[in-house]
Amino acid sequence: MATQLRGSAIVTAVIAIGLVLHGEIAHAKTFTVGEGDGWNFKVHDWPNGKNFTANDTLVFKYNNAFHNVAVVDENGYRTCTVGGKLLSTGNDVIKIQQGQNYFICGFPGHCAAGMKIAVTAK
Repeated sequence: MATQLRGSAIVTAVIAIGLVLHGEIAHAKTFTVGEGDGWNFKVHDWPNGKNFTANDTLVFKYNNAFHNVAVVDENGYRTCTVGGKLLSTGNDVIKIQQGQNYFICGFPGHCAAGMKIAVTAK
């Protein structure tokens, strides 16, 4: 009888964990950075008023002959210094993490001209 109850408890725990994980995946959203205008010089205010959560996806659409996307830390964001992952497909897809997420354009002068965003995910 005790073995049967222990087995039921394990099955119940596995189902509960599965439901929690499924719920997190189901609620993840996809955002196109800059919306219809894409990743551009006016994008720095784009995150304002949006609610982001961990595992949401950001899509960066741009002309890769003129721009790219660098995933940076806070210092890279403040100083416009590329030091992390550099993407350049023109249609980059990035899953954000909980906390602060920073992105800049690594082309010379673009970040300083406002082509950067900071996204906070819950």
